[in-house]
Amino acid sequence: MEDKDFSLFIKKIKDKTAIDLSQYKEAQMKRRLTTLRQKYGYNTFAAYWDGLEKDKKLMNEFLDRMTINVSEFWRNPSRWEAMEKKFLPEIVKANPRVKIWSAACSTGEEPYTLSMILAELGAQDKSSILATDLDNIVLQKATQGIYQDRSIREVPRTYMSKYFTKHDEDNVAVINQLKRNITFKQQNLLHDTFDTGFDVIVCRNVMIYFTEEAKHLLYHKFSKALKPGGLLFVGSTEQIFSPAQYDFDSVETFFYRKRA
Repeated sequence: MEDKDFSLFIKKIKDKTAIDLSQYKEAQMKRRLTTLRQKYGYNTFAAYWDGLEKDKKLMNEFLDRMTINVSEFWRNPSRWEAMEKKFLPEIVKANPRVKIWSAACSTGEEPYTLSMILAELGAQDKSSILATDLDNIVLQKATQGIYQDRSIREVPRTYMSKYFTKHDEDNVAVINQLKRNITFKQQNLLHDTFDTGFDVIVCRNVMIYFTEEAKHLLYHKFSKALKPGGLLFVGSTEQIFSPAQYDFDSVETFFYRKRA
């Protein structure tokens, strides 16, 4: 009975929002959503669904909790150093205009990190960064560009002094220059079609929550969205074990190049 209750909830969410929770690892998602519905005293997913239908605030919290919104600047610094010192300089040199996509960008730390590196390379004005996420609430935060200390702990000192200002006693803000080549947009990775012609796609620390079937679909979609020779940068727990099936070659740990 409990499984049927959850399955029907999954179907209703997909019908209403086009978000397919069946593509996420069931045990993790079910645990997260059970905790959330019990917080508000709903004994079943059917009752929780009725609550979501009636209360927009409750629905927004559900959408926010369902998505994974943990991010920071320069997450896994050694990997970002490879992007800064090796891959982006090569891509900027080889292309008159650079097209980048930060997929599942959460609160914006990742696209702003990319924008800083491009600014350092003198390439900000000949680049564009599409930054997408499922959650409109985190996209609003990303557009504001205001962050707490925990988000900036890995930012190199030279970048801190150039690209951040004090916002208030507890927060810093990115400078407006970093925003001018970034477009923030809502997107459902599992449902929506992708733009094409990207030189770089960064999608980190979200694939681990998807089923193997969903990962397989997404890697194919990312491959088609990249230009020949384009680069896919994934998270530190998301190594692709058979990249050739997606037309990728591994060029460094967690970096994959689309075959020409």
